[in-house]
Amino acid sequence: MSKLAIDSVGPATSVQDAGRHGAQRYGLTPSGAMDRLSLAAANVLVGNDAFAAAIELGPLGASFTARDGAVRLALAGAERSATIGDRAIALNESFLLADSETLTVGIARSQVFSYLAIAGGIDGEPMFGSLAVNARAGLGSPYPRPLQSGDVIPARPAMPAPERRLDLPKPPDGPIRVVLGPQDDEFGDAVAAFLDGEWKVSATSDRMGYRLEGPEIRHLHGHNIVSDGTVDGSIQVPGNGQPIVLMPDRGTSGGYPKIATVITADLGRLAQLQPGRPFHFIGVGMDEAQAAYRAMAGLIRALPDRIVDAQHMALDLDALLTANVAGAVTNALDA
Repeated sequence: MSKLAIDSVGPATSVQDAGRHGAQRYGLTPSGAMDRLSLAAANVLVGNDAFAAAIELGPLGASFTARDGAVRLALAGAERSATIGDRAIALNESFLLADSETLTVGIARSQVFSYLAIAGGIDGEPMFGSLAVNARAGLGSPYPRPLQSGDVIPARPAMPAPERRLDLPKPPDGPIRVVLGPQDDEFGDAVAAFLDGEWKVSATSDRMGYRLEGPEIRHLHGHNIVSDGTVDGSIQVPGNGQPIVLMPDRGTSGGYPKIATVITADLGRLAQLQPGRPFHFIGVGMDEAQAAYRAMAGLIRALPDRIVDAQHMALDLDALLTANVAGAVTNALDA
């Protein structure tokens, strides 16, 4: 087996897949990737199942070194620099990390999360059907915690193969869509303030919840309710009136009223919003939410059909200097 050694890494980096499902009735949170489309893109580029486990990189940089053989990788998600030595690595494209070479990934310039997929997937012991890390619960594999310097991930040796590229549609830039409820009747006129307000993701946010900064959302009857179930995207409003969007490491139930729920198709887009960037919500009906989910699922299923061979053209500077790149020159004043 080859190995991918973690040389340096930021605190918000862990192994994630589609999450663990079917056990929320026991209080087991699903976890999983913050941006499933980017996870799927990285995986299909190296021939994995779309929702196989990969390395979820937070906003800070990282570096990885191949040991005991070459490793084939792909990086998708947030825009950031990536280099092997002095060679730039493109996003949404597979590449080979040769034995002893180091991949250096910079900080996210836009968005937050990136996904580094390893051809052949990540070996680990599934916990409740998933390798996804939930550090608070001590779940996940091969490490039940965020990755750190010195960790080593076994990988299948890379076989000779052409590199592949994936052209993804540009993500929409409109408001984040929500379905109101289930307790929007607890807020009266504050529902309009929620939909009309300008919001920003707080820097104190994490994989459990995105704290929002914006207008104060006041409750009609207090901020405590009988605890009930939550889902990814549930928007709770605690006593301070500042909403919290529940993310994959959320609890499975909660006792704050939920004014709305971010639709599944927009949850990854919300997860990728950098702290301080303003955005708005817009209310939609269940039919639109379901149609958007079906469209996203269709796009993920079609990702393998969007793959093309990566074409790289070496630039010969000596030949360029001696070439007549201007061609024949014409004087515009000549008759």
